Amino acid sequence: MAGARVLLDEYSPYHSRRIVVECDSRTTAAYLMDARGRIRVPVWLANHDVAPETGDPSGLYRGEAPLMPAAHTRHPQGRAPFAPGALRAVWFEEGDGVALLESGPGGDSLLAVVPGWAEADSGIPGYAREAVGRSPYAWALEPVRAQLWPRVVHAEAYWDWRAAPNAWRSVQRTVFNHLNRAVGPPGHYWDVSDGHAPLLRVTERPPTEERPCTVLSTVGMCGQRMPTLDRYMADTSEYARVELALATTLPAHVAARIFRWIGAFPWRAVTWFGPGHSVKWLDGQEDRRMRGDRSAVLLVADPAPLASGGPPPPDTSGLTFHGDPVRWLWIVPITRPEHLFAKEHDAATLIEKLAAEGRSWVLSQG
Repeated sequence: MAGARVLLDEYSPYHSRRIVVECDSRTTAAYLMDARGRIRVPVWLANHDVAPETGDPSGLYRGEAPLMPAAHTRHPQGRAPFAPGALRAVWFEEGDGVALLESGPGGDSLLAVVPGWAEADSGIPGYAREAVGRSPYAWALEPVRAQLWPRVVHAEAYWDWRAAPNAWRSVQRTVFNHLNRAVGPPGHYWDVSDGHAPLLRVTERPPTEERPCTVLSTVGMCGQRMPTLDRYMADTSEYARVELALATTLPAHVAARIFRWIGAFPWRAVTWFGPGHSVKWLDGQEDRRMRGDRSAVLLVADPAPLASGGPPPPDTSGLTFHGDPVRWLWIVPITRPEHLFAKEHDAATLIEKLAAEGRSWVLSQG
């Protein structure tokens, strides 16, 4: 807003979202932005002037917050501006949504929630305490407060836990010990993080007599739930936490480079990985050697159909983290025609096709 004061400006821990709260003499509004600074969801927070009978919401999407119409605000005559420093953000564990809290004499109170499923283009702007009913500016928070408040409490507890000195070490130890039992003894260990959440490592499990290939696995993806799942399903626990794995005969340090971009992808791109998903290969110099003519990767929960005549994949099931099962998804690089085939049909049909062609779950030199 032109001439507005910025009350809050904060990036999510994954640097994929940004919340900005601005106030002018008439109104206060919040803007959930993407990493490029584009407004994804605008949310009106309060009028500070007398409310009009009608309004034009189009300005919200340009960062020009209009006054909420009188029928949709708890204070038609306006309320006092928020005190400087009174607002703070609590990011959801997934990083795709955020809650705004206002501090006061009685403690913090919930001011607004922009959940991960909010979409301005679909007419879902997020929830605000001062709103009444539903309008293009904001939906009333009170009717859904009981459902959203536990999510906020969980988010705050999660980030408090993450800030504890041994939090990451507990994730690391849990996944590492599980792989020791399920896959075999470890070899090299690499850090593929870029300095901020999500923290990620890659562990090498060298070949054995029974398995003449290296298995590489992420360590740490399951330490945070993936974004956007609640747009598609009511119970997200079955799919919320994953680790990625790759079986290969390539030199381990060469093959491990793929995890530098794909390991953090769900939180950077604000999406989720599930069985049968295909992901376009990001163009980068460091993993070009292993990429070859492949343009995407297929994520497979059970690569056994691609193990005909070769070593069977290890059973990585049985791990849980914070009450959710952890699913390993195996990376199978695919060509552009195969990627298009998967989109035209489905992943299961593509896997049948690859199996019939003798494709292995193990990425080889050829």
